[in-house]
Amino acid sequence: MSGAMHVKRITLTSKKNWWMVELDQEQDSTLSNEVPSVPHSTSSEETVVNDTPPAVQSHRTTHGTLLSHRQTHRTHVTDPHTSGPIFTPPHNPAAIFSFPTPTSYSAPPNPTQNLAPCASGSASELFKCIVKKPNVVQLEINGEMQSNAKDVTTQFLAELRVYTTVTRHRNIAAFLGCVENVGMVLEYVEGGTLWDVVRERPSLSREKKIDFHNQLLDGLTHLHSFGLSHGDLSLLNVQVTHSSDTIKLLDFGRSVSADSIYASPDDDLSQPPLSPVSLVPPRANSRFVAKSPYLPHTPLPAAQPARKVEQIHPGTRPFSAPEVLRGECQDARLADAYSFGIILVCLDRCNLVDIKPWDQRKDLLPKGFLDGLEVFGERCEQYLRRWDRGRRRLIKEDRMDIDTPMAVDHAPL
Repeated sequence: MSGAMHVKRITLTSKKNWWMVELDQEQDSTLSNEVPSVPHSTSSEETVVNDTPPAVQSHRTTHGTLLSHRQTHRTHVTDPHTSGPIFTPPHNPAAIFSFPTPTSYSAPPNPTQNLAPCASGSASELFKCIVKKPNVVQLEINGEMQSNAKDVTTQFLAELRVYTTVTRHRNIAAFLGCVENVGMVLEYVEGGTLWDVVRERPSLSREKKIDFHNQLLDGLTHLHSFGLSHGDLSLLNVQVTHSSDTIKLLDFGRSVSADSIYASPDDDLSQPPLSPVSLVPPRANSRFVAKSPYLPHTPLPAAQPARKVEQIHPGTRPFSAPEVLRGECQDARLADAYSFGIILVCLDRCNLVDIKPWDQRKDLLPKGFLDGLEVFGERCEQYLRRWDRGRRRLIKEDRMDIDTPMAVDHAPL
């Protein structure tokens, strides 16, 4: 960027705890000493100012107003989405978004291109958005201070990896960049959770159930095509817009890479793995070593890159896969398929279902659990099998035709 960004104007709005920050490109370097420094987005010309509402789970989510200044230009890297992070942040969650924000956390070029502005003027457009920031909690338990800082850091890094690796998709919430010293900026979804939609009455029509199935399948297979899982797929982590009933996948804090080795949540990954003691071979001219005949030189096989070890955490019951609950997961994308199958049961019944924890850990379903499913019956049975006994994978070709009375094809497992 040719020049620094500075605050041009701050305007209070009529809504409580909402205000607008307008940025402009600094023409003279001396202005930086005259204008107070404020956090700004390093990935685009939008600035989000946030409030501190009650925490939700382990994150703090804030509604804000985002301003896009048309007269300020930024040169973006053509392909900022790299599979691996370019820097290692400290363990403190607040330092994830500290200056300088790494370029791997940048938003794609023109991040608001598919978003409708909530207001516009002669020189700017306003967009609603979400600011998601770390929320660290410390408690004293039995005289010892306990903190969720490590888990918060892990979740934010996992979510940032998804948003900066996966390309834009209609059924995944849009990533708009990061605000220094604050958090990440996400698309504001005007709607409710899929759980809110499922429990509405009258019940969903068959056509709407299949539409939601196809949208969920599209979003998940797009995510899986980049070698990443969701990790916590449930009715509460899927949003549905009010205007067009568009599915939006959210909350990727439990996402893991398909190429990783999965460890238990109780394992301490900060400790280096124990390496076997290498024995020093005796000297070739030692009198204790018998001379061997000459053998032609054979090149050693190329060293394989070490696979990353990630902790895989159980998601929301009853959507979490049994192998994850047992700490035996080998394929995170197959675990997403199990969660997808439970969601289909809820969609088909238009109600929430449950499985006893001790039965679910053993891959057991309640008696009659799949009885009476009119739309997804056969498919749910295939998604809810044991992962090593033919569980159906999520593939885009499994989209269902709304016009077909019983649209269950027999795609390869």
